[in-house]
Amino acid sequence: MNFLSEQLRAARAMLRWSQEDLADKSGVSLGAIKRLEAAPGPLAAQTRIIAKFESALEKAGIELVGPDKAGRVGVILNVNPRNDVSDA
Repeated sequence: MNFLSEQLRAARAMLRWSQEDLADKSGVSLGAIKRLEAAPGPLAAQTRIIAKFESALEKAGIELVGPDKAGRVGVILNVNPRNDVSDA
């Protein structure tokens, strides 16, 4: 799934993660995160980078949703993730 920079920022906010935290947990460079989050709309990143974000966020309990038929997107936080957040 290719998601929006707005969803990435919202997911970080829900987790109370800084960009540095996301870099640490995803293995994506801080510079790349800053660049990707600065551009509105779909993340302009390679599939492997997006997969790293998705994996780190899912481990922390984030579900990225949409777009649905109406074009809506969102972020859901599962307060009881299956994986330990410290391992994310």
